[in-house]
Amino acid sequence: MSLLRGSLQEIHSRLAKKEITSVDLVQESLKRIQEVDGDVRAFLLVDEEGALKRANELDEKYSKEGTRGLLASLPVGVKDNICTEGLTTTCGSQLLANYQPVYNATVVEKLHNADAITIGKMNMDEFAMGSSNENSSFSPVHNPWDLSTVPGGSSGGSAAAVAAGEVYFALGSDTGGSIRQPAAFTGTVGLKPTYGLISRYGLVAFASSLDQIGPLTKNVEDSAYVLQAIAGHDRYDSTSANVEIPDYLSALTGDVKGLRVGVPKEMMGEGIDPGVKALIQKSLDTLESLGATIEEVSLPHSEYAVATYYLIAPAEASSNLARFDGVRYGARKYGENLIDLYHETRSKGFGPEVKRRIMLGTYALSSGYYDAYYKKAQQVRTLIAQDFEQLFAKYDVIMGPTTPTTAFKLNERIDDPMTMYANDMCTIPANLAGLPGISVPCGLSDGLPVGLQIIGKPFAESTLLRVAHAFEQATDRLPEPKLGGSRA
Repeated sequence: MSLLRGSLQEIHSRLAKKEITSVDLVQESLKRIQEVDGDVRAFLLVDEEGALKRANELDEKYSKEGTRGLLASLPVGVKDNICTEGLTTTCGSQLLANYQPVYNATVVEKLHNADAITIGKMNMDEFAMGSSNENSSFSPVHNPWDLSTVPGGSSGGSAAAVAAGEVYFALGSDTGGSIRQPAAFTGTVGLKPTYGLISRYGLVAFASSLDQIGPLTKNVEDSAYVLQAIAGHDRYDSTSANVEIPDYLSALTGDVKGLRVGVPKEMMGEGIDPGVKALIQKSLDTLESLGATIEEVSLPHSEYAVATYYLIAPAEASSNLARFDGVRYGARKYGENLIDLYHETRSKGFGPEVKRRIMLGTYALSSGYYDAYYKKAQQVRTLIAQDFEQLFAKYDVIMGPTTPTTAFKLNERIDDPMTMYANDMCTIPANLAGLPGISVPCGLSDGLPVGLQIIGKPFAESTLLRVAHAFEQATDRLPEPKLGGSRA
């Protein structure tokens, strides 16, 4: 069995006994990338030289000090909108194709402090705008379960690499479901923490009030380990929450007796595939057998969540992406004057989905339309947050499907933006309310993974991990994907 398929504790034990080295783990990752990434296309950059150098440094450190970090020697993939010093950070866009940051994002520094090893940068939808990873300007990513299907987006490269065994875990970012949705499509565990729990310093902004970094892992325990390493206040991020970080690993008790679960009828009704709904119901029955109480509830304003999101997110994106103008950094296309330079750079540098969202956002913020659209969307956002607040006065967690369907075919929906946007109907509400959510695999429908979504109270990640871990321990693990199907 691949070294990367073992548990974190097993890897640490073998490192301590000197049965394996950090270099062994990196070489295993690089070998797997060489074997399968021509089909999966999860990586935009593989830093073989840097990873092996770091592995040798860690092996030398361990031989001298004997102490190892929480994520000792684990190969990690970093989504390509998270800044990495000296490594290109393209955001999946031609506009930043040659951009090399001069600093590391805070989460990258924390990974280094925990002794993780960055293998490379992960493919993604351009500027994190997409639900299928077909909007990457370099190449679409293919789902390891069926290469003719999408892995989800925008963190599809991160999810696919974990599912394919190319890295031990990966970092993604979640604006409207971009960690949880690809986790559901690829049979991995995806955690979107509470807004502010993890620093966004060094994350290239899409929608600043929604973006949140989180891990994609093979199992819930690994998710707890990674969260322990990267959570915490950061003085460089004004939105970072100064809260006490608990011991997330101690939450993995397997006990859910007395847990109160609310299941919104809006997330189990129209638009949810029958196969997905059946597996979610089976999952709820499993939790009920473990001692949880399951009740149907309502999120009355959730029907407006997608429309609300696609006003707020593009509006913030139009503001954030104004900096990419060919003047300060990134690609530059010359014109006869400054206005032409702006026009040529942005026209040729941005892809069609990014342009679409910039135009939507600019319109929503324009004079005469701001109150009717952006302001109204923010008011509905408040109502959605209040719906959750009322439910959490009675229930510990909210559950439902992560996605309305399993992974769909490549090129099937790329020309239908409205259908594509509806893919996030189950995940967007948590982002609008700033709540933590986790997607954990709950079975296969027609051979493709389905994700169970668990949403919790603000900063209640311990509860999410406890419930997800208990469910995971009570059910059969998914088999390893065999990289089947045809390439589109």
